[in-house]
Amino acid sequence: VLRSVRCEEMKTDEGIQRAAEFLKSIGIEGLVAIGGDGTFRGASRLYRASGIPMIGIPATIDNDVAGTDTTIGFDTAVNTAVSAIDKIRDTATSHERTFVIEVMGRRRGFIALEVGLAGGAEVVLIPEIKVDLDKVCEIIVEDRKAGKISSIVVMAEGAGDSRQVANHIASKTGQEVRLTVLGHVQRGGPPTTKSRVLACEFGYKAVELLLTGETKKMVGIRGSEITSVDLDYSWMVEKELDLSRYKLIEILK
Repeated sequence: VLRSVRCEEMKTDEGIQRAAEFLKSIGIEGLVAIGGDGTFRGASRLYRASGIPMIGIPATIDNDVAGTDTTIGFDTAVNTAVSAIDKIRDTATSHERTFVIEVMGRRRGFIALEVGLAGGAEVVLIPEIKVDLDKVCEIIVEDRKAGKISSIVVMAEGAGDSRQVANHIASKTGQEVRLTVLGHVQRGGPPTTKSRVLACEFGYKAVELLLTGETKKMVGIRGSEITSVDLDYSWMVEKELDLSRYKLIEILK
């Protein structure tokens, strides 16, 4: 297990300078930074302070790093959440309940959107789209009239207060509503085959870039091709969410 910690010192010029001097003192000739946009922001500053060749590998379950279609860990987190929703759906159906399921995603809805689509959610709430709770209630009520006996609402943590959402649905629809917060279970567990293969491909590409004299790059994947972009692009540009998937969920529900 690779250990990880947030270092407040790396947010200061003094901390960056200390890190740069330490790396040079022990003869580090190249560095591969593994993480998300915060990691790459720090790595970019560290490169400017030290001049040491720097390559980034995107690894975050949030999948919110620009310059790559997906990140290491995203597929694992999504599969973990979908597996949980499959189990919850059984209970929702047997007891004719509505479940609000909160998944991770403080700022972006990548996990919620993917999980909602794969898990067959009736409603998905994400930070990128303003939540209309009355509309959510209408959808659930109409589904009941159409013969559905259970509903799943997948909600990114950044889309609002999940407890308030659950209470609002219960009060407006008169149905029994339960809230499940998946929490940190999404961050652990054995990686999926896709995450493992991606890690192998990204790791190989990172070393290849260093050996060929490249620096201040982040590896990524576009379609089926392993690529690289400027490291600053990964955190200076906001990655766009594919909202066509949101429309697809509305159609398939």
